[in-house]
Amino acid sequence: MTICYCGNHLPFEDCCQIYINGLAKPTTAEALMRSRYSAYAIGNADYLVATTHESTRKLYKKKDILAWSKSNHWLRLEIINSTENTVTFKAYYKDYQRKEQVHFEKSYFVFENGSWFYVDGEY
Repeated sequence: MTICYCGNHLPFEDCCQIYINGLAKPTTAEALMRSRYSAYAIGNADYLVATTHESTRKLYKKKDILAWSKSNHWLRLEIINSTENTVTFKAYYKDYQRKEQVHFEKSYFVFENGSWFYVDGEY
């Protein structure tokens, strides 16, 4: 059993994997954010593209997402603040040179047609 990458202290199979595999939809922006972090951790670029809003999807190339996902070792996710449509977080990782890094972002989400989507973020 693997504890979920998103930091919820649940088994991955019972947490973010159900969203990534399409068995359920995240019910909040934070749940989507957590599942997207887990998708980065396991290198699932298809999920990341699919959960990006169509208005900004063209800005994110699948091959670039996959390369960035695979070139880093994801350590942990820290949620700083969460509202209905925003999530401020820190994603801790080691880059390709094994130097520890922190990605700090305030992400914006939209709920449309029964699903949450990532729109963009402030870094």
